[in-house]
Amino acid sequence: MKLRELMMRNRSYRRFVEEFRIDRKVLLDLVELTRYAASGRNAQPLKYKLCHEPEVNEKVFEHLAWASYLTDWPGPKKGERPSAYIIVLLDREIAEQCFCDDGIAMQNILLGAVDKGLGGCILRAVHKPALRELFRIPERYDIMDVVALGKPAEVIQIEEVGGDNDTRYYRDEDGVHHVPKRSLADLVID
Repeated sequence: MKLRELMMRNRSYRRFVEEFRIDRKVLLDLVELTRYAASGRNAQPLKYKLCHEPEVNEKVFEHLAWASYLTDWPGPKKGERPSAYIIVLLDREIAEQCFCDDGIAMQNILLGAVDKGLGGCILRAVHKPALRELFRIPERYDIMDVVALGKPAEVIQIEEVGGDNDTRYYRDEDGVHHVPKRSLADLVID
C-alpha cells in the first residue's frame, strides 16, 4: 500500500469489531515500528504497555474518554470496543520530556495498524492515576497516551471544511462519522 493511501485510510476509529482478536505478536510488530521513528536528541525515552486480553481491555476501557465533540455518545458500546491497547509511557530516567516523540511514534503505530487491516484512535483523555494503579506502573514512567486498536466497524468520511470554518467532527443519522478537513489552500501561507 502506498504511503498516501495509508494516510488517507488512517482515521481516528472509535468503533471496532470487538470479537476480532489482536495478539501480542501484532502489537510487538507495531511497537517495532516506533524504533525507527525520529526522537528528540535521539533519547528514545518511550516505553509501551501492551494490552490484548479481553478482561484486561475491559478494565482499560473504564478509564478512557471518547470523542468530546459527540457529547451524547459515551463511547463504544459492548461489541464495538477495541481489541487491544498500547499505553505509551515516558521513562523519566531517560528524559524528563518526550518533546513530540509520542505523536511521531503513535503515527507509526497507526500507519502500521492500517497496513495490517486494523485501525486505531489516540486517546489523551485518560484517567492516568487509575491506569497507573491498575498496572502498578512505577513512578518513573509518565502515562502519555493510550492507542486503542481493532478492526474498524465504522465508516469515516473526510470532507472539506464548510463556509462556517467549523472543523468539529460529527456523526450523521446513519452512523457515518464525518471529519471536516481544511483545504490545501487554507494551509499554505504565501
